[in-house]
Amino acid sequence: MMKKLTEQQIQLQAQALGIDAAALKSVIEVECRGSGFNADGTPVILYERHIMRRRLLEKGLSKIADTMMVKRPDLCSKTSGGYGLYSAQHKRLDDAAKFHRDSALESASWGIGQVMGFHWKALGYASLQAFINTMYKDEAGQLDAMCRYIKTNGLINALKNKDWRAFARGYNGPAYAKNSYDVKLANAYKKWSAT
Repeated sequence: MMKKLTEQQIQLQAQALGIDAAALKSVIEVECRGSGFNADGTPVILYERHIMRRRLLEKGLSKIADTMMVKRPDLCSKTSGGYGLYSAQHKRLDDAAKFHRDSALESASWGIGQVMGFHWKALGYASLQAFINTMYKDEAGQLDAMCRYIKTNGLINALKNKDWRAFARGYNGPAYAKNSYDVKLANAYKKWSAT
């Protein structure tokens, strides 16, 4: 199985959403910087320490959260940030998984769409492991997860209308402007719609 996304796969997903392919390519570009996989074949991830704390507390595992915040504040914290190098993300995830595997997997954003693991159920995956397996399989599966997220969160019209602010707010959260996601999406769309 080929891991790289094909033009046809992008076109089919765009058609299924009822949007033009340039809009979908723009989201892919802004979210993943060109690839859903690292050089070693692992999916691109970003581990979020504040999400780890939240997941643990939601599962009633406050003792684990408290222990992690003392022993490994880089892996469990009230605040976001402290990401470190992209190349270190899987090591951080592995270290967090030693405390609580499911919460750790749910606390990373995955693949070309950088979809958070904790969305697995809302996106229709049979289990967290089924979601993770899809992220490891290929970019087509990663794109499908991204499109499920777009659909589930009512963001199709924002893409149809090229309302980059509304899309960025819905996809990346209320702090989207801090990272200029809307501007990056608009610029990417100009490029992709010209090709």
